[in-house]
Amino acid sequence: MQIPTTGRPPAPAPASEARWTKPARSRPANQRALRRESGIARIYVTGQLPSAITAALAADFELADAPEGADGILSLLTTAVDSVLLARAGPQLRIVANYAVGVNNIDLDAARARGVVVANTPDVLTRPTAELAVTLMLSLLRRVTEGDRLIRRGEAWGFSLEFMLGETLDGKTVGIVGPGRIGTETARLVEAFGARPISAGRNDDLFALLEAADVVSLHCPLTHETHHLIGTAELEAMKASAVLVNTARGPVVDEQALVAALRRGAIAGAALDVYEDEPRVSDELLAMENVVLSPHLGSATRPTREAMGMLAVEALRAVLLRGETPPNLVR
Repeated sequence: MQIPTTGRPPAPAPASEARWTKPARSRPANQRALRRESGIARIYVTGQLPSAITAALAADFELADAPEGADGILSLLTTAVDSVLLARAGPQLRIVANYAVGVNNIDLDAARARGVVVANTPDVLTRPTAELAVTLMLSLLRRVTEGDRLIRRGEAWGFSLEFMLGETLDGKTVGIVGPGRIGTETARLVEAFGARPISAGRNDDLFALLEAADVVSLHCPLTHETHHLIGTAELEAMKASAVLVNTARGPVVDEQALVAALRRGAIAGAALDVYEDEPRVSDELLAMENVVLSPHLGSATRPTREAMGMLAVEALRAVLLRGETPPNLVR
């Protein structure tokens, strides 16, 4: 089993949240035409951005209302950048800067065929995503989210030496599937809790890791190879006492196989930040007490999201203003 190594943007923010804005496209038509004639590159942005990133873009580029005629595309992970979108943009398109480290939303072969550079936003989200992975582990093992739900339901409870006993990370073996930047940082963090990390990457024995781990944490990118990397056979290989954590991409896990494994007790629990048909979450997972769910929060801190945005802006500047190869080129 070969496993590549690696780490969606939030739902649209309320209109009242001033720091998150739609790309500014308020220039009069004659001014837009003047800027185009002056040779200023045009950028098509596929979704809502932090205001700081919109401002940075507007300082150097014209922000386009549609992909047609764009020199660059700043894409959110919710946008499929496929041959259709690339064709709509036209032959002058030179770069797609993806506002994410994962590029499973981009048809890389179609981009290469058109000579379009693709860039992503690595490194700046490594620590926050690893922190979330550990947060999910602890919330699941210590039954924090389950206890929160119990209190919110108004159920009677009281301190007891046998009440809601959970597990600790101390002494656990944590299996890192995909020991790239985020996986490696997650391994470093769990060691601080007394856990022993092991990993499986390219050409490593995935089943050996699954059989040994008390916690299996997924950090591989979504590719054709890793789609449903964790299915029925892999879940059966895990210990009945083990738990699965996914902060990578939803389709890395066969969600129906996961539901079935949880129902029959093949594994003890799961903590998920990503979903196979995101943002839809299956009713079966929603009903399970031994499942912790979060809404794709891996990189969700304001400094991280703004740093990601500036990496994307800098990639656009490198290609369109300086004629350089961006340092975060996807090869």
